[in-house]
Amino acid sequence: MLNFSPRREKRPAGARGYRAYAVGDIHGRVDLLEHLLAKIHSDLQRRPARKTLLVFVGDLVDRGPSSAQVIERLRCYRRDGIETVFLLGNHEEVLLRVIQGDSSVVDSWLKFGGLECLQSYGVKLSAIRGRSAEHIVELVRATVPREHVEFLESFADSCRFGDYLFVHAGIRPGIEIDQQTQSDLRWIRDPFLYDETDHGVVVVHGHTISDEVEERTNRIGIDTGAYRSGILTALAIEGSERWLIDTRRGARGGD
Repeated sequence: MLNFSPRREKRPAGARGYRAYAVGDIHGRVDLLEHLLAKIHSDLQRRPARKTLLVFVGDLVDRGPSSAQVIERLRCYRRDGIETVFLLGNHEEVLLRVIQGDSSVVDSWLKFGGLECLQSYGVKLSAIRGRSAEHIVELVRATVPREHVEFLESFADSCRFGDYLFVHAGIRPGIEIDQQTQSDLRWIRDPFLYDETDHGVVVVHGHTISDEVEERTNRIGIDTGAYRSGILTALAIEGSERWLIDTRRGARGGD
C-alpha cells in the first residue's frame, strides 16, 4: 500500500502539503480522459499546489472504444509537479489473467468489455468469432504490447492519503486496512457499499456506478459511468477541503 503521511483534524483531511486528484473509472474513453486532464491542469493553474498527487482508481480498460489509447496516454503521462499513482481495477486484473494464460476468464471478459479492448488494439471481429478461448489468449498475448503489460503490472492496490484511502472497489468492513485482500480491494460491492461504520478512513473508490458522486461519511464513490454517461469525474482533496471536477462542468465545492 502506498502511504502519504496522515494529518488528523476534526474533518477528514488529506496528507499535509499535498493536493490529490482521484480520477474515477475511465473504461476506454480517452476523449473524456483528455478533457478531464485539461480541467485538472486548469484547476492547478488557477490555484497552484505545493505538491500534487494524481490518482487513477482503476478500470482504465474495457467497455469503451479506446482502451489501448488510454493505457498509452497514461503510460507516457508526465507533468512537472504532478506525481501519479495507478491502482489496479478488476478489469485490469482480468486482462492480466488472460495475458498470463488463463483461458477460463476469456468468455466473461469478452462479454464485459474485453471485445472493445481488443478492437482498440486493431483486432478485427473476424479474428475472434468462433475461435477457442485458448486461441484468443494467444491473440491477446501477441497483440498487447509488452510496455502496456509492464505498465499494468506496476499498479498498486491502495493508496493512503491522510484521512483518506484510495482503492478500486472498497474494503471489507471490520478488517484492518493492512489485512485487506486483493480480491476485496478490486471486486467488493454490497458488504462495503451498505456498511455505515467508521472505517478509520474515508474510502474513495470506483467500481460501482452512480449517477452522481456518492458522498457518505465513510466513503466516496467516484465512478460516474464514463463509458456510457460521458461523465468522467475527479475528486480533489487538499487539507480539509474537497471539490469535484468532471467532464460536464467546472469545479464545484464538496462538503
